[in-house]
Amino acid sequence: MRDFVQRMVEELNVGENNDRVSVVQYGRDAEAHFYLNTYTTKDDILDTVRGLRHRGGRPLNTGSALKYVRDNVFTAASGSRRQEGIPQLLIVLSGGRSSDNVDIPASALKDNGVLILGIGTRNSSTEVQRIASDPSYAQSVSDFSDLPNVQHPFASSLSHVVVGVKPMTPTVRVDQRTPKRDVVFLLDGSDGTRNGFPAMRDFIHTVVEKLNVGENNDRVSVAQYSGDAEANFYLNTYNTKEDILDMVSGLRHKGGRPVNTGAALQYVRDNVFTASSGSRRQEGVPQLLILVNGGRSSDTVDTPASALKQLGITVLGIGTRNSDHGQLQKISSKPNYALSVSDFSDLPNIQEQLSSAISTVTVRATPMTPTVIVEHSLPKRDVVFLLDGSHGTRTGFPAMRDFVQKVVETLNVDGDRDRVSVVQYSSDPAVQFYLNTYKTQGDVVANVRGLRHKGGRPLNTGAALQYLRDNVFTASAGSRRLEGVPQMLIVLCGGKSHDSVDAAATALKELGVFTLAIGTSGSDSRELQKISHGPNQALSVSDFTDLPSVQQQLQSSMESVVIVVTPESPTVLGMFPSVAICSGVSLNDVFWG
Repeated sequence: MRDFVQRMVEELNVGENNDRVSVVQYGRDAEAHFYLNTYTTKDDILDTVRGLRHRGGRPLNTGSALKYVRDNVFTAASGSRRQEGIPQLLIVLSGGRSSDNVDIPASALKDNGVLILGIGTRNSSTEVQRIASDPSYAQSVSDFSDLPNVQHPFASSLSHVVVGVKPMTPTVRVDQRTPKRDVVFLLDGSDGTRNGFPAMRDFIHTVVEKLNVGENNDRVSVAQYSGDAEANFYLNTYNTKEDILDMVSGLRHKGGRPVNTGAALQYVRDNVFTASSGSRRQEGVPQLLILVNGGRSSDTVDTPASALKQLGITVLGIGTRNSDHGQLQKISSKPNYALSVSDFSDLPNIQEQLSSAISTVTVRATPMTPTVIVEHSLPKRDVVFLLDGSHGTRTGFPAMRDFVQKVVETLNVDGDRDRVSVVQYSSDPAVQFYLNTYKTQGDVVANVRGLRHKGGRPLNTGAALQYLRDNVFTASAGSRRLEGVPQMLIVLCGGKSHDSVDAAATALKELGVFTLAIGTSGSDSRELQKISHGPNQALSVSDFTDLPSVQQQLQSSMESVVIVVTPESPTVLGMFPSVAICSGVSLNDVFWG
């Protein structure tokens, strides 16, 4: 571990006005060996790192350690420059499962703008994924002696962290000393929840009692849904806690079927989280949606859930055993914001967990550290799918087709935001449709459903990549690369290429195309890594029927692409949890360090 830290520090540009470094060790409790402002030269830091002694102690309280660094290290007094907009990174090396809860302190760090990267051993890898800002920022080793094996991909993740701020319309939000929140409850009022509705009502009653309700403090709204949604009252309907509690006590079950959670999410976005309904989102007041759900949605939740998150709304989802936990995780802002109970009578058991999650959201609303919020319109993307249509993928092609359809359903094709193209290849490529062929999501999905397997051999992946560069990522085929729109390529490959992929893959990267490659057990993993943007963007499944297992990981990578645009050749630089477009900025200005 010590050697690993030393090697990482050697890659940094240490200086008082450049990179700053701190090291903390923990077991039962945490202790800082040195703070961010203790040393200002690389030599001093390396000398101290070489002299680190093992701390010892038990049990392992990772949650407590995360809270310690938040309260004692990522502070101005300890040298943090968070308020100056300097990226804050935490690298966690964990060798075991924590004895305490890691979810809430990890969320508090993320809410404070800290990007968390983690490395775990076989005993801690799952927990480290939960702690990390994104699963792709978590690496796993069998034990710490294998750390050199992940040094390069890990350093690559670090070097690609970019902070981009759009300077034209920054909105500074500074809240009063008492936190304000706009809290909306969205209740599943379908026929299947009739018996559990009294428990839902009591649950809301208990949550509201803990809020500081008032016109200039917390505001509350309640909506119910089944086949359609309706608001029982809006954020500006009542200004006192007593009035709200009276209304909650009198709520009647809506009834109806089916359960259209997607439509309900869209309803609250368009009708409740609005200024006319009392939302103070544009004033910088945190927006919270608490979904209480008792069954699987009949419609898709992906697009409306993404739209809520893009609006800056924090979503917490609560489901029963009858709910679809995968859907809840898509809806919720973070995996640990998706909570489960066996049935609604067990809602009191998660009351404390919910209260803690709500309280962490208000961290961003303290008066001491005003936050600059960058307003931007919904992102645009040009997304191209390259499918292996050779003889060897015939049986797996229906699974590929279903996977492409599911990804397309999460995109915002209507309104000319996202554009989609599909190309199939074996010995030669064949375009199924171009980026400018279809303008609606319905048309794209319909044509994806109708795809037929191409067939043929051998598999010439290199030639296919070159074809895309010359014929698909072009203005005449609908590419908006020269307008600064992110260019994304998703490759699904089932075998080793007969020709070289190196030159064509490099040419795509030079063009600014961000490539994610997914291969099966028959693929060449090295080849996939050469094709993809980075090691974390090369994914593997045993066969194509397992593609749903990487859908969320793919989605996270797609949503976190950052583009730095120059008029002639937009270049993909890396990932950060928001999308930013910066023009007229030198690379030295935007790279951390």
